[in-house]
Amino acid sequence: MQSPATPTANSVPFRAADFATLTQALDYAAQGETGANFYTGRGAIYESIPYRELREQCRELATKLLEFGLVKGDRVAIIAETDPEFIRFFYACEYAGLVPVALPASVKVGAHSVYVKQLRLLLEASDASVAVSSDGYLDFLREAGENLAVRMIDTPEAFHNLPAASVELPQIKADDIAYIQYTSGSTRFPRGVVIKHHTAMANLQGISQDGLQMTAEDRLMSWLPFYHDMGLVGFVLTPVATQLSVDYLDTRAFAMRPRQWLSLMTQARSTISFAPSFGYDLCARRVRESDVAGYDLSNWRAAGIGAEMIRPQTLEYFAEILQPAGFNPNAFLACYGMAECTLGVSFSPLGQGFTTHYVDSDHLADAHEVSLIAESEGDLSGRGRHFVNCGKPLPSYDVEIRDEDGNKLEDWKSGVIHVRGPSVMTGYYNLPEETGDVLSEDGWLNTGDIGYLVDGSITITGRKKDLIIIHGRNIWPQDLEHIAETQPEIRVGDALAFSAPTEEGDEQSVLLVQCRETNPTARHNLQRRIVALLRMEMSLDCTVELVPNNSLPKTSSGKLSRAKARLNFIALHRSDTTEDAPLQAGNA
Repeated sequence: MQSPATPTANSVPFRAADFATLTQALDYAAQGETGANFYTGRGAIYESIPYRELREQCRELATKLLEFGLVKGDRVAIIAETDPEFIRFFYACEYAGLVPVALPASVKVGAHSVYVKQLRLLLEASDASVAVSSDGYLDFLREAGENLAVRMIDTPEAFHNLPAASVELPQIKADDIAYIQYTSGSTRFPRGVVIKHHTAMANLQGISQDGLQMTAEDRLMSWLPFYHDMGLVGFVLTPVATQLSVDYLDTRAFAMRPRQWLSLMTQARSTISFAPSFGYDLCARRVRESDVAGYDLSNWRAAGIGAEMIRPQTLEYFAEILQPAGFNPNAFLACYGMAECTLGVSFSPLGQGFTTHYVDSDHLADAHEVSLIAESEGDLSGRGRHFVNCGKPLPSYDVEIRDEDGNKLEDWKSGVIHVRGPSVMTGYYNLPEETGDVLSEDGWLNTGDIGYLVDGSITITGRKKDLIIIHGRNIWPQDLEHIAETQPEIRVGDALAFSAPTEEGDEQSVLLVQCRETNPTARHNLQRRIVALLRMEMSLDCTVELVPNNSLPKTSSGKLSRAKARLNFIALHRSDTTEDAPLQAGNA
C-alpha cells in the first residue's frame, strides 16, 4: 500500500489560484509535496500521485498526442472514471493545447443501448478526434464511435505506448479553450459549455479565496463524478490550483458503501467535501449507531451542499446522526452554481450553517413574490415550503432577478435568475443559436433558474423549464414530489413530476412514484392516498403511477431527469388496465 500525499510538508508558499492558466497552476503545484490519492471501496489507497509526478507524466503524454498528429484545439473525449488516468489525460490535453471533453462513466452500464447512444451523441457533438476509455467501457465507446471520424478509440495504455517524441509543447494562453463541459441538464440533452483558461481561473480564484477561504492547512475529499462540474472543477481543478492534497473515492464505490466517505474523511482529517442532497441522505441512512464512535469529523469545516434543490430535512438528519462524531452543523455550506458559470456563483457564509425561508408556496406560485409564514401556520394549511438561502454572489458576479419581460425585480420578488461575471462561459460548442438564447451580447447569462434576492443573497425555488402549466396555472413539480415524499413508504428522491399530453392534446400533470411495496392492496391504497393529498393540498387532478424501485431515469450526474421521464411516459402508451393503473385526483 502506498503512503498518501500529505498536505503538511509543502515546500512552496500557498497561492489561492492566482494563475493565468491551468498549466501554470500545475507547474507551481509541482514544486511542492502535495498530490492526489485514490482509494478503493474498501478504503485502501491504490495510487498516490504527487503533483510533481503528475506534471511530468502529463507533459510526456502531451508530446505523444501531438506526435500522433493532433493539433491545438482538437477535442479529446475521455470516459471520466474516478481514476488517475482521467486526470493525466485532462492535464496532458492542457499542456498540448488540446481540448478535453469528459464523457460520463455510466453507473448503470447494463442499459447498453441507451448508454451507447449517449456516448455517440457526445462524440458527434464535440467533434472528438480521439477517445479514451478503460477496458471496462471500451466496447461501449468503440460501438458509439462506429463510422464517426474519430481517429483512435483505445485504452490509456495504448495512448501511453504511442512513440515518444521531442515535440515542443505550444505556449498556452489565457484565452485558449481549456475544456468543454457537457451539462447534464434535467430538461434537455446536454450542451457543451466552452470554458477558457481565464474563465476557469477566475472561478477557481473566487471559490478558493472568497467562497471557501482556503489555506495551506486544508485537505479535500470527494466521491463526486469527474464528468460533473462540481466534481471536475471543485475537486480536480481546485486542489491543483491551490496546491492542496485531495483524496478520491470512486462514485460507484460510494453508492455501494457510502459510509466509506466518512471513514476516509476521518482517516485523512479532511476539511472540505461537497455533495448533493441525495449524497448526504444516502450516507446518513446507512450509518449505524455503532459506526459513529469510529468517526472523527471534527476537521470538516466546509460541508458543501448544492447541484440540486437543497432539502433542509436531509441536512438536519445528517447532522443529528453525526454530531456525536464531531460533525458541526455550522459546517454546512449552501451554494449555487452551474456549468455555464464554470461552477460557483454564490456561497452562504462560512461557519454559520444553512438558513431557510418558510414561504407560502401558493402565494409564491400565484403572485411571484415571497410571503413568509409561521411554521405552525404552514403545517396547518399545507402551504409552507422551506427554501434554503444560497448566500451572496462571489465578488466578481452581478446577479439580477428578472420577470418574463426582462425587467429587473426588487427583493422578495420571484423571477428568472440572470448572472454576469468573468467565469461565465464563452458559449455552447457549435451551437450559436442556443448560445444566443441564454447569453446576451453584454455578458448576461439567463440561467433558467427561478429564485429571488434578499439583501444580496440568492434563494433558488425551481427551474423555469420544469414548470407544469395546466389550464394557465403554474405548478412546481417539486411541490408534487414533496407531497408524495411525506408518505412513510416513500423516500426522498423517489418521486418525479412532469407534464405530458393527453390523447386529446391537452397537458396533464403526472407523478411517478418509486414503490418498494409488493402487496397489491397496499400499493393501491398508497396510490389513492397520494391522489387524495394532491387533490386536497394542490386542488389538482394528477395522474399518479407507481413504478419499480430504481426505475426513475437520471442524468449523467445522477440527478433525476424529468425530461427523460416525460419522454418515456409518452412513448410507453400505457394501458389503464394494468394492475397499477394510474389514478387521477378527481376520480379517487
